[in-house]
Amino acid sequence: MNAFIEQFGIDWKLFLSQLVNFVLILIVLKFFVYNPVLKTLKERNKKIKEGLDKAEEAGVRLKEVDAIGKAKIKEAETASIKIIKATEDKAKLLDQELQKKSEEKQIKLQKELQDNYKKQQEQANDLVMKNAVELVKKTIVKTVELKPEAIDEALIKKAVAGVKDEAE
Repeated sequence: MNAFIEQFGIDWKLFLSQLVNFVLILIVLKFFVYNPVLKTLKERNKKIKEGLDKAEEAGVRLKEVDAIGKAKIKEAETASIKIIKATEDKAKLLDQELQKKSEEKQIKLQKELQDNYKKQQEQANDLVMKNAVELVKKTIVKTVELKPEAIDEALIKKAVAGVKDEAE
């Protein structure tokens, strides 16, 4: 085997010293580089895993909050629709009430106008009657001056009644 190693040009002393150097460098690197790097990587992995877990938990909570928000929005929409309907109903009732009051007021005004018209007609008729009575009196006075025996009370009443019937 020595001949085999020598054929390849390997010096076993040099090879052994390089092997010892390699093992020493490996041990030093393992303790001073590999283990701290491995520890740092494990810590980072742990932090990353914690971050992912927290992100997943936050996602779940966000979905819950979103669902709650949607439910609240739907509730608010339902409530606003009810309020709008109630307002519309109140507006319709108020409109009907105002229309009814307006109609009642219009009827009342028409009745007052009719009453005033009738009163004015009566006043006009009374004035016409007064004027007619005065005219008849003056006519009678003129007639009496001419012939007092021909005129009697019944004739005057009959003439006044005739004028009154014509006026109505």
